[in-house]
Amino acid sequence: MCHVIVTCRSMLWTLLSIVVAFAELIAFMSADWLIGKAKTRGSSEQGEQGGGYPEPYHPTLGIYARCIRNPGVQHFQRETLCGPYAENFGEIASGFWQATAIFLALGIFILCTVALVSVFTMCVQSIMKKSIFNVCGLLQGIAGLFLILGLILYPAGWGCQKAIGYCGHYASAYKPGDCSLGWAFYTAIGGTVLTFICAVFSAQAEIATSSDKVQEEIEEGKNLICLL
Repeated sequence: MCHVIVTCRSMLWTLLSIVVAFAELIAFMSADWLIGKAKTRGSSEQGEQGGGYPEPYHPTLGIYARCIRNPGVQHFQRETLCGPYAENFGEIASGFWQATAIFLALGIFILCTVALVSVFTMCVQSIMKKSIFNVCGLLQGIAGLFLILGLILYPAGWGCQKAIGYCGHYASAYKPGDCSLGWAFYTAIGGTVLTFICAVFSAQAEIATSSDKVQEEIEEGKNLICLL
């Protein structure tokens, strides 16, 4: 019989695990890793819009995606066009970014798996006499290491031709030149920190769900156990 055990610490760990997985996935897919130097529309495009001073904009570049200003067509106008610049893995701009993509993808896959499993920990706390919380915490620690490797390698690719086109000729490894770092990069860093926090917090979730009070509730025959 399934005993549904809900504690504040286990619920918080579950929510954090889900948030971290989504945050890392969204950051990885985003084009807002590097914000390029300001550019302006061409003169012909300004003419179509009635003249005036060119409006500057900042193109953005991600690991495999980019956002640029839409040149515009008659009767239809979108601010930006976003999408992958690489049609396949081999077309990613830098070997360092290819390695970054691999490490981040591995870490995110593990985090998504843990997030899915964490939902079921309210009903199942162990498999083959192994605590799910402890196993998930170990996996989150491993995922965090993959994420760190990816984030360390990413700036090494700033010297590739693609990045130089966005950031100017002063861009080089670990020097973004005229570019600034976008929200996706900071989100990936924050998600990595939270990943290790989740790994540590999983131990607290295990303690909370295996406490003496929980065991007493189970022995009393209760199937739904909610503890603060």
